[in-house]
Amino acid sequence: MPISAMSPPCPSASLLRLHPALWRGSQFGTRAGPTVSTGFAELDAELPGNGWPTGALIELLTPHSGIGEIRLLRAALHAQPTPQPVVLLQPPYQPNIACWSDWRFGPQRLLHLTPQRARDAYWAAEQILKNGSCAALLFWAHPVQTSILKRLHLAAQSSQTLFFMFRPHVVQSEASPAVLRVLLSPEPTGALTLSILKRRGPACGHPITLDSPPSELFSTVTHDPMDRPAPAQPQPRHVAAPLAD
Repeated sequence: MPISAMSPPCPSASLLRLHPALWRGSQFGTRAGPTVSTGFAELDAELPGNGWPTGALIELLTPHSGIGEIRLLRAALHAQPTPQPVVLLQPPYQPNIACWSDWRFGPQRLLHLTPQRARDAYWAAEQILKNGSCAALLFWAHPVQTSILKRLHLAAQSSQTLFFMFRPHVVQSEASPAVLRVLLSPEPTGALTLSILKRRGPACGHPITLDSPPSELFSTVTHDPMDRPAPAQPQPRHVAAPLAD
């Protein structure tokens, strides 16, 4: 019998057949669950599955709030099932309901939660992820322990909820169980530069600069009427008495 016929199969090939979620470090990992397109072709091309992974922890690291991080997500949020709500957990600012309504997320679909204690926020996030009835969870939390991140990532895997955590730039060197970590940096032109710090697959050695998508793509056809002043009430008038004969 030829020696080649007696050779055992390649270990790496055998491992890849064990489970569809296994992947080599030199290639994008395959996922059992779906992804949601980011709305930016150049960003989709750099993400495994060509989009934001669902049912997993995604970290977006920002120098400060309000640099366009929500604008980055609106295409993915807009693609989610309409009846399901989007949860904003501990946002740094009061949500601008007029802006969200213009993106077709009215008050009936937007949940704004601001627990007074951090542990209550963690509990709320875990319950939302386990329940799986929300389209997306956007959670602002800092500081947060790695054990909490692991617990939330585990809870996220029980559903297909889009789960984003916003954390500061300074934690980029810390370990995290997130399957995707992206560093966001604003540009003077209003664009947003993304550096992918972690993904399932080879390292991304180049930044991605994204321009803001046209706002008319997300505008509603009709708008609620603005408040208008009430019409002036008729004023009583003096009618002259008829002249005596």
